Amino acid sequence: MLNNMFDPQLLQTRRHFFGRTAAGIGTAALASLTNPQLFAAPATATAEDRGVLGDTHFPAKAKRVIYLFMSGAPSQLDLYDYKPQMQEMFDKDLPDSVRMGQRITTMTSGQKRLPVAPSMFKFQQHGKSGAWVSELLPHTAKMVDDMAIIKTVNTEAINHDPAITYIQTGAQQPGRPSMGAWLSYGLGESSKNLPSFVVLHSTWSAKRDAQALYSRLWGAGWLPSRFQGVSLRSQGDPVLFLSNPPGVSSQTRRTMLDALAKLNEQQFEAMGDPEINARIAQYEMAYKMQTSVPELTDISGESKETLEMYGPDVHKPGTFAANCLLARRLAERNVRFVQVFIRGWDQHGSLPRDIKLQCRDVDQGSAALLSDLKQRGMLDDTLVIWGGEFGRTVYCQGTLTKTNYGRDHHPRCFSVWMAGGGIKPGIVYGETDDFSYNIVENPVHIHDLNATILNCLGIDHERLTYRFQGRDFRLTDIHGNVVRDILA
Repeated sequence: MLNNMFDPQLLQTRRHFFGRTAAGIGTAALASLTNPQLFAAPATATAEDRGVLGDTHFPAKAKRVIYLFMSGAPSQLDLYDYKPQMQEMFDKDLPDSVRMGQRITTMTSGQKRLPVAPSMFKFQQHGKSGAWVSELLPHTAKMVDDMAIIKTVNTEAINHDPAITYIQTGAQQPGRPSMGAWLSYGLGESSKNLPSFVVLHSTWSAKRDAQALYSRLWGAGWLPSRFQGVSLRSQGDPVLFLSNPPGVSSQTRRTMLDALAKLNEQQFEAMGDPEINARIAQYEMAYKMQTSVPELTDISGESKETLEMYGPDVHKPGTFAANCLLARRLAERNVRFVQVFIRGWDQHGSLPRDIKLQCRDVDQGSAALLSDLKQRGMLDDTLVIWGGEFGRTVYCQGTLTKTNYGRDHHPRCFSVWMAGGGIKPGIVYGETDDFSYNIVENPVHIHDLNATILNCLGIDHERLTYRFQGRDFRLTDIHGNVVRDILA
């Protein structure tokens, strides 16, 4: 049973405690006189601006990240992992010596056969690197000399939600901070008028139902809530309730927020809850975004050449091309982490039909983003990442014909490319077997991938931690090695 005599002790905050123990102030005052630097505040930035790290662990090559996330898992076999030997294996069973008893999903485990389905798309080598790229990505293929294509990314997760949660947060179970939240926590604010972490959602063309994306994928977990990503909508107002209602002027809103801030400050003085300060900061950011977001989304000042580079979809808000341009504009405004999601890659059936549509959605925008950043001198300090949560099987799910096939989930190996800030350009890293089923050279676990991303930003992934429930957590959990072979 609870004992009410202890209630006053439970309510007593640290602020109350130190307020009642004034005798300790004399010691602190003496220490400040003998060594003033012990109590010196940062001269150029507040703690919120600088983040918990104060500064990077070593010089950063990248100042910002644009992460193009292909939710649903694009087929590496049809895009970047060329396997011409499979043409001779059409409709033959996947050899047991290749599968080696590895688990597969319940969607194909009941099939009587696992017939090999070679890609029906043509591949060609491009650039000085000689990278093989599918005919489905003609625009991206022109940019291979600016990329590092990693063919051996791998994960333990075999279903979508755990896999996306894993690569975004470092754990398959929900509840941990996302990568963008970790960066905001570690490095602090990067833009005064926009959030440090912005999420963009894209429309897609594939016919199949798409996997859901939950806000926890850009959430702060148990970090203070002010570090979570701000999601901009793909249709209508980018942010709901951002505009003042009829009859409320900007000055009225300012007066109201000032009064509300004073009330919240009083509440913080009484309770000491850090989420109260987070709420104050969020109200202030929302006020600033009333001006900054409309200016951000107005692309009328972009040149004709720039708009043509992104293609006709750039004029349709919410398309992937429009979001790639928006990502560049966010990067120009010092937003540190921009995540562009596009769903629709979950192609268990009718893959040839749907992957054509998806590639048409993303190809020109992805290539234009790299080219645009490069022309503006921003690619050197902007890290761009393209990839999904896992790959696709070489064997067919469902009925196999010469013109149609589906592919199941495959976590053993999949392709991701990186470009810009700190990444060695024009390389293909890692190799898979003839079936794109197992890795034969240079595996890159998703913890390794995330450790490398943090490294480009000047962060030692083992030293960016947060203590929660008695344990020091980090984005890469207890694993992860920086892939130094792909660093510039």
